[in-house]
Amino acid sequence: MTQLLADTISLLGRLIAFPTVSQDSNLELIAHLAERLEDAGARVDLFLDPGGTKANLFATLGPEVDGGIVLSGHTDVVPVSEQFWTSDPFVMRQHDGLLYGRGSCDMKGFIAAAVAMAPQLAQAVKDRPLHFAFTYDEETGCFGAQALIDALKARGIRPGVAIIGEPTLMRIIEGHKGCFEYCAHFQGLAGHGSSPDRGVNAVEYAARYVSRLLELKDQLRARAPDDSQFDPPWTTINTGALHGGVAHNVIASTATLDWEMRPVQASDAAFVKDDLAAYVADTLLPAMRAVHPDADITTEIIAEVQGLEPTDENEAKDIVMELTGANGAGTVPFGTEAGLFQSYGMSAVVCGPGSIDQAHKADEYVAIDQLDQCLGMLERLKHHLST
Repeated sequence: MTQLLADTISLLGRLIAFPTVSQDSNLELIAHLAERLEDAGARVDLFLDPGGTKANLFATLGPEVDGGIVLSGHTDVVPVSEQFWTSDPFVMRQHDGLLYGRGSCDMKGFIAAAVAMAPQLAQAVKDRPLHFAFTYDEETGCFGAQALIDALKARGIRPGVAIIGEPTLMRIIEGHKGCFEYCAHFQGLAGHGSSPDRGVNAVEYAARYVSRLLELKDQLRARAPDDSQFDPPWTTINTGALHGGVAHNVIASTATLDWEMRPVQASDAAFVKDDLAAYVADTLLPAMRAVHPDADITTEIIAEVQGLEPTDENEAKDIVMELTGANGAGTVPFGTEAGLFQSYGMSAVVCGPGSIDQAHKADEYVAIDQLDQCLGMLERLKHHLST
């Protein structure tokens, strides 16, 4: 085992020991990473969330110019409650070439490799800067990455390439669908079930809303791009849950509908949102307010995370193909922060150690040989930066 790999494993153990579940603070972990990167010679900026309990880290090696390369990862992890672990999830355990612990593959393994490699990368950087972007709240809606992009815009920082180290078994991923999640809230008028015309049944109007979603679901199949690389190739809609009502004989005064869509292209998201807005304004609300003027339908945005759209020209893909020796790239069904970087004008790919099949599960692990492959990619990045 090389000293660099040993250092990466040691750092990963330290990162796993920070229980950065999304609902909790990541400040101690961020402070530790900031210290490591500053020791490597990086200029480090921290951006606190509105509550001051979480932070994004953005660090730079090299000149302060546009077009830099970003190594990106999220620092939050999913909860371990109601999961059966065979060991403490926040104490790394090594067995048969695997490193167990919450966040080991999703995605502290990549962060550990990037930061362990930082001193060597610092020696190689010349004209093109190298950035490290470590965010909060990816698991709950990519809120940290959205805030980071806003901060970069405000400071006029415009990197050119983003490599997001989500677990892909070191395969290059050039595309994934977006993830848009909503709660539609219906406010009606309660009454006795024997006189339905005197009330506004929020559950029934929510059901009509679901019917519209089902119509849109069918229409989206026909909108699939001819060259779509996704499976399925069209934008999908899923109705997750409908809550409302209190008894069989009471007109439901409130209801909440949870639903999501996974767009393959930005135009599909606009198509769905515009259609629903018109349906609510022109059909549902007039009918509800004819009985009860205060009836209402409001939409709560839980998350609107852009997808990563494959493009004909992608410098990030070209660079990572050179670094890994791969001869192509693919797509995945799960979402990442990559689309947010792409929306800011960067070329972006996803490539990192570990398998998404292990993410979010009890006894999550990353294989040591996956970390070694990731370090190999980063060592070749060192030579790329120095030429």
